[in-house]
Amino acid sequence: MPGVGGRQGFAGPDRVSTVMRRLVLGCGTVGNDIVESLTDRTGDLHVITDDSGRVSALRDEHVAALEADPRDPDNYPDHADLVVVAGASATANLTAAERAGERFPEAVVIAYAGDDATEADLRALRELADRVIDPIGVVADRVLEVSTGATADRLRGLARTLRSVDGTLAVVAHDNPDPDAIASALALVRIAQFAGIDAEACYYGDISHQENRALVNLLDIDMRQLDPEVDPREEFAAFALVDHSRPGVNDSLPMDIEPVVVVDHHPPREAIDATFVDLRDDVGATSTLMVEYLDQFGVTPTTRVATALLYGIRIDTRDFTREVSEADFDAAASLLSHVDPEILDRVESPSLTPEVLNVLARAIEARDRRGSVVASCVGEIADRDALAQAAERLLDIEGVHTTLVYGYRDGVVYASGRTRGTDLDLGEALRDALDQMGSAGGHADMAGAQVPLGILADVGDDSTESLTEIVHDTIAGRFFEALEDAPETPHRVTDRLLAFPDED
Repeated sequence: MPGVGGRQGFAGPDRVSTVMRRLVLGCGTVGNDIVESLTDRTGDLHVITDDSGRVSALRDEHVAALEADPRDPDNYPDHADLVVVAGASATANLTAAERAGERFPEAVVIAYAGDDATEADLRALRELADRVIDPIGVVADRVLEVSTGATADRLRGLARTLRSVDGTLAVVAHDNPDPDAIASALALVRIAQFAGIDAEACYYGDISHQENRALVNLLDIDMRQLDPEVDPREEFAAFALVDHSRPGVNDSLPMDIEPVVVVDHHPPREAIDATFVDLRDDVGATSTLMVEYLDQFGVTPTTRVATALLYGIRIDTRDFTREVSEADFDAAASLLSHVDPEILDRVESPSLTPEVLNVLARAIEARDRRGSVVASCVGEIADRDALAQAAERLLDIEGVHTTLVYGYRDGVVYASGRTRGTDLDLGEALRDALDQMGSAGGHADMAGAQVPLGILADVGDDSTESLTEIVHDTIAGRFFEALEDAPETPHRVTDRLLAFPDED
């Protein structure tokens, strides 16, 4: 039986060993699994870790364990045939692998990259070790052992798909991304990096809403703004879509691109052609789905990612009052210990820009009210995000429950709608009204649309109607007509429980 307790447990220089000597440096969760698999094999096993609790547990199992820095060669035994570097930190594992290789040049070195490993860490470790253990593969395998059904299939499918990417993955949010799209893109980039894949968060359009700009600026979020005039396939090997599901619809990607990953929380009417698809309408935000993946793969979110994800969930569920599920609450709770509350407070209190105030004034003046519904054409716009804020503000008018504010720029009519306190499914209503002319959809109480101006843009100065009047008549006419036979939003079990908590 190998000695235990302190360095006397390791063989001195005068001892000649004829058995296989195995040395484990660092003992995170993965390292503990490795130690367990080695204890029943013949030969000596020694573990060096700075985790005192792990050392005590190993000694109780009669494993020779030393509480010390696994990066310090002074703590190493005189000989090792196999060295397994298995700490939780990628940086520490790199150092340990380098020093173990120098100390034991004839030994086989196997290294776990670390729970926080990046692609750069994996590349560096491959230069030092005979074999590198893929962190996402280890975690995924462990999760899959205890997971069943849809959860296991999703984890396996996402891991396999990410590993198949040969080059840089573009994680694309929808045009003019909101907090949910921004946060989801950041989270998927983190998971892709954990899988050893280079990935970049991307978007088309602008981040112009003051709260969205505040989120990006205060968290120092780095997202790539793509040029719609340049084919992104010249630079990226593959594409993932978050918070939307079809290339060329609510994003400016070429429509013939087939994404490898699609994750969204409001499925479209049409089938999605992608390698891996996760479309679930039983959660209130795509960020909630991304939190689930981070948790299942064992990836701890950074403060930046966690703060963005929590804000994304809060915005898309309207502070847990809209289309909320138990999963949204669970995801938010798991993020709380990682977020920066001060930044959240600052993001939620931005100042209104002059453009927003101008659009709001025009929306109030041009409103077309029919019962509890208001539609308003504000004409040409400079900031399309101002439409959403105006639509939200018009709900404050007494007796108004549904609003649609729309304007045009660069040959496209943009519309943003809101509804509150009704059974109307606004996303489906807008699809019925405008999807044949362009693209439309969204949530039951928050939706949008884009319609090319087409022949409306060719109206000359000699016309008796202005372009704004024609846009108003066309969009408002279709919208009000669709509302006459509009679909209702389905009631979820969680919605009923929240509304009537005392019911059986």
